[in-house]
Amino acid sequence: MIVLKGEKSTMRERQLKLSGNIDGVGWSHTGWRHHDMPSNASESINHYVEKAKQLENGKFDTIFLADVSHIGPGMIPHYLSMFEGISILSALSMVTKFIGLTATIATSYADPFTVARQVASLDKISNGRAGWNAITSNPGGLANYSRSHLSKSDLYPMKKEFLEIVEGLWDSYEDDAFIRDKERGVFYDPRKMHPLHYTGKYFSVDGPLNVSRSRQGRPVIFQAGTSSDFMDIAAKHAEGIMAPGDNFEYLKGYTAELKRRVKDQGRSPDDLLMMPAQNPIVGETEKEALEKWREIESFMPLGHRLPKPRFIGSAENVAEQIEHWYQEGIMDIMLIRQEYPAGFEDFIKLVVPILQDKGIVRTEYDDQPTLRGNLELPYPENMHKQ
Repeated sequence: MIVLKGEKSTMRERQLKLSGNIDGVGWSHTGWRHHDMPSNASESINHYVEKAKQLENGKFDTIFLADVSHIGPGMIPHYLSMFEGISILSALSMVTKFIGLTATIATSYADPFTVARQVASLDKISNGRAGWNAITSNPGGLANYSRSHLSKSDLYPMKKEFLEIVEGLWDSYEDDAFIRDKERGVFYDPRKMHPLHYTGKYFSVDGPLNVSRSRQGRPVIFQAGTSSDFMDIAAKHAEGIMAPGDNFEYLKGYTAELKRRVKDQGRSPDDLLMMPAQNPIVGETEKEALEKWREIESFMPLGHRLPKPRFIGSAENVAEQIEHWYQEGIMDIMLIRQEYPAGFEDFIKLVVPILQDKGIVRTEYDDQPTLRGNLELPYPENMHKQ
C-alpha cells in the first residue's frame, strides 16, 4: 500500500520539479573547448561542488548524473574520463542539504545486492535524498562485466529480476525494526528482519540487506527508455522517467501510453513523473541567447551543425515554453543539461524567478527534505508491514 507519510489524503497540485544533470565538460564532442569550461571538469571535485551548490541555491529538486560503462574513441570527452556516480554523489551530500542525489547504474552490468547496498547507503548518508536511474545500457558493455555470454534479448528480463531484488532488499527491515534500547539491551526486533530468498534465471539473492530503511522509505527509482518492453517494466517499478524532449507530439503520446500501463498495474498515474531532458540556452534577449548558441556551434568541425535547443531565447519566452509543457502534463520534472558553461547560472538567474512568480516551481525547500518530499511522491510502506 502507498500512502503519503504525514500528509492529508487530498493532494495539492504538484509543482514543476527541476533536475540538473552535471555533465562535466558537457554532453557534446566540442563543448569542452569553450574558454569558460574547465577542461578537466568531468574529473574535478571542485567543479562538481560548484555546480551542486549552484543548483541547490537555485532550488532545484535533484542532481541527476548520467553514466556509461563502455567507452571507445568515438565517445564524447565527458564519458572518456569521469567520476563513478555513487562516489561523487556521496561527496556532494556533504556540501548540500536539500537537493536530491540521483545516480545512474545499469542493471545490465551491475550486481543487485551491491547496488541495493550502495544506493541505500547514499540514502542514509544524505538523510533520505537518494535516487537511482536504473537503465539497461548497450550490450557492448557486457564484456566489461564478465557477461559476454548474454545478448541484447537478455537485458530486459535481467532488468526485471534486478529491480525485484533491489526493491525486496530495500524492505529487508520494517521501519521500526531497530529499537536500540540500551537499558533493556534490545538492539532490534528480529521478527522485523526479512530475508529475500530470491531465485531467478540471472540472479539468486538470499538477503537480507544490512542497511535499514531511510527517512524516505526507499530511494526513488528513475528509468530511461521508450520500447514496449521498457514501458511494461517501468509501469510497475519506475517513479520517474527520463524521456526524450525533442518532439512535443511524440512525448504526449508516449506519456499517455505509459500512464495507461501504470494504471493497469494498479498504481496511480500521478505517481509516475515524466522528466524530458532539455538544454535551454537563455539570455536577456533573443539575440543574446542565439549568440551563446552560435558561440558553442563555432567549436564544431567545419561542415557540422549543433542541433538547436528546443528551449532557446529570452527568459520570458523560455519560461512560457516550460509552462506550456508543464500544463500539458508531459513535463513533471524538467531535466536540464548544461552545454553552455554558464547554462545553469543563466537559467537560475533569468528563468527560475519567472517560474517562481508564476507559482510553478518552489521558492523554498522543506526544513527536513527528502527526495520523495521534493518530488511530492508518496511514501512507500514496507511490503512486510502487517
